[in-house]
Amino acid sequence: MKMRYDKTRQILELARALAGSAEGLTLDEMCEVSGLERRTVERMRDTIRDVFPQMEEIPDHPKKRFRIPHGLDGFFQDPTTGELSDLGIAVAELRESGATARAESLASLGHKVRAAMRRGRRRITETDVEALLRAERIAVQAGPRPAEDPALLEILRKALLEMKMLRFVYKGGSKRRIAREIVPYGIIFGRMNYLIGAEAGTTKPKSWRLDRIEDLECLEKGAPPPDDFDLAKFANTPFGFFEGEPENVVLRILPDGMDEFKNYRFHSSQTVEPLPDGGALVRFRASGMLELAWHLFSWGDKIEIIEPTTLRDTLMDELKQTLAHHKSHAS
Repeated sequence: MKMRYDKTRQILELARALAGSAEGLTLDEMCEVSGLERRTVERMRDTIRDVFPQMEEIPDHPKKRFRIPHGLDGFFQDPTTGELSDLGIAVAELRESGATARAESLASLGHKVRAAMRRGRRRITETDVEALLRAERIAVQAGPRPAEDPALLEILRKALLEMKMLRFVYKGGSKRRIAREIVPYGIIFGRMNYLIGAEAGTTKPKSWRLDRIEDLECLEKGAPPPDDFDLAKFANTPFGFFEGEPENVVLRILPDGMDEFKNYRFHSSQTVEPLPDGGALVRFRASGMLELAWHLFSWGDKIEIIEPTTLRDTLMDELKQTLAHHKSHAS
């Protein structure tokens, strides 16, 4: 291990010497700087060229000089083609899903990163990135497209950063169109986007859909969230962000559904028990039975609901209503 470390250190020291020389170094000078024999230095030079492709070879008859222009900092800070391509794909995915505010924020970041790159490196990288983006596309997924209002997100983030109270009119819930004051705990982005917070005077977190929030204001009143609140833990507690007490859920994956289930997760807390017939029992605790029922419909006859019976009843009721509706409109 020490020999490998020493070799890496020697290569980096030689690279720094090449980056620090305006005229470049010959192989003989590289041997003097490193204290190594010529054959070893030649191998190191080839390794350095692989790691630092901007290394230049300067004719100096009868010898050659080598140098790394602009130092090493630019190399370490420049993003790779893959990184810029992934950023572009993330922007496209957010736009396709309806998350336009976050898409534009990431796109702006991408422009700033490119602007900070060296001109020659930027030109080469952008050509490769454009080629990759033409070759990679985001599959269009059916489902809700959560609308994002940049002005609304700006106010929410201001309140979260400054720990200030929010006031808004909410178009959902039992008290419709009543102004509420909310202590903001965080924002959860997903199939639908939610503000997580507690009504003033309480600490129990509730979920508020962003597309149902109107007349949003950030007040001057301080409103820090509880010290023990964990947004990541809250996000993984229910199946979806609906009112309702968590329940124990037990699902039986039938053998025909195991290939699909191998790369699937219902819940972060789920446990899986293999069954003798090749299927499996999946257990987790969740709320949001209606959303879960909608989701389980997509599994068809590859899954069986064991618990709770309310989940099975909910799924059956939804199927009956849907069937009755379509029968009544059949020609």
